[in-house]
Amino acid sequence: MLAPTAAAAEPVTLDAMGDDDLMLAYAGGQAAAFDILYGRHETALYRFVRRLLGLRLAAEVDEVFQDTWLRIVSARASFSPQGAAWRTWAFTIAHNLAMDRLRVSGREVQFYAHDEDGDGMEAAHLFSRGLLSETGTQGAVHPSAEEEAFWRAAGRRLLACLDELPDDQRAAFLLHNEDGFTVEAVADTLDTNFETVRSRLRYGLKKLRGCMDRYLTVLRGRA
Repeated sequence: MLAPTAAAAEPVTLDAMGDDDLMLAYAGGQAAAFDILYGRHETALYRFVRRLLGLRLAAEVDEVFQDTWLRIVSARASFSPQGAAWRTWAFTIAHNLAMDRLRVSGREVQFYAHDEDGDGMEAAHLFSRGLLSETGTQGAVHPSAEEEAFWRAAGRRLLACLDELPDDQRAAFLLHNEDGFTVEAVADTLDTNFETVRSRLRYGLKKLRGCMDRYLTVLRGRA
């Protein structure tokens, strides 16, 4: 009597694949794999480019974002999962393109505090994660109208403070605090070493806390 054969393994669907495998599938001709990658990372990459370019180059965010994806498409055949992870690789492309724009730009900073796209509250969450983690102070889960106005103002102020940071410190802060990169992953993305990233994070955080002191003082008084 023949022994029963093992059931064939179920094929892995594209939705269940990791980013590296999706990129390899796309390079192999599966266009749908790119759609999934884009859907996973569109928001985070766009936000990173927008924050890094800041108010100075707000009008160029869309172009840099599109160029990032064009570079990803063009480099699909050369992507290797033995190198950097896809997410690190993609953010490196976005970072390099944004830094190129910042280096050649001679535009003056124009401060504006609009909140039409909810950027104030979005930045308020970044403020809470990046600057308040050591104080134990957090925003209310269900803020009153007055508290929401405070957090919106704090978020808008943080965006202005980020604009005042040196570009390399801003990039490190955003990758680590907003996009959740480890210090090691930030170093890989920015093509530098661990200690340099730690230094950029430390000095950047110190400057941001000084810039945000008025809001931090209010929050300390509430604690």
